Amino acid sequence: MARVKIYSTGTCPICEKTKSLLNKWRIDYEEVRVDLDRRGLAEMLEVTKHARTVPQISIDGRWIGGFTELTELHMDGELAPLMAGAQ
Repeated sequence: MARVKIYSTGTCPICEKTKSLLNKWRIDYEEVRVDLDRRGLAEMLEVTKHARTVPQISIDGRWIGGFTELTELHMDGELAPLMAGAQ
């Protein structure tokens, strides 16, 4: 099971960019297409306290935010330790 979950839609260019970055960084992820999966949408709303935009990203069930927050974690050197933390 992937530790990273990305909530996305099929028409979101930032979702594609986020998935590309995760692939570049060799981070496995599970994608939940909220435009196709009503349960996935309900899960996203619960995890994110009703965020209305995608992508939304969680690591180990903890919501970290979207693309901006993911890249900030990476740039601040906090993503690698977070990913190494609970393996």
